[in-house]
Amino acid sequence: MTTPMWMLLGFATWTLLLLMATVGVYRWGRILFSNVPIASFRSDQPEGEDWYRRGTRAHANCVENLPVFGAIVFVISVLGIDGPAVNDLSVVVLIARVCQSLVHVSHVQTDRFVAVRFSFFCVQLVCFLALIVIAAIHGA
Repeated sequence: MTTPMWMLLGFATWTLLLLMATVGVYRWGRILFSNVPIASFRSDQPEGEDWYRRGTRAHANCVENLPVFGAIVFVISVLGIDGPAVNDLSVVVLIARVCQSLVHVSHVQTDRFVAVRFSFFCVQLVCFLALIVIAAIHGA
């Protein structure tokens, strides 16, 4: 398996771990220990403690970006593109995603923390675009 594939697998794993550690812990803890009905969690309104809402949003951010990275890795794999630049960019995507999620979940979102989180997101966008350019040049 190539480095981009490993990083895609890591991204998917992180998405699931984040779900389990935030949304899962909060909901199952309330269901099992507070007698909250399992159907009481609504997706159409904000609810729960601040860290839970941040965890829900951080997980949604992962879900939104996972298919983008997946499409890029798919094209890179189909075209047989390999090399240090592709590998390094893929590794940076996963590191920046994990850092973005951790900043999102672990801190109240002041302007400073939002700026840090957004910086990690921008790093991912730059890596995505660089990988797309590499694929486009190689595929042309």
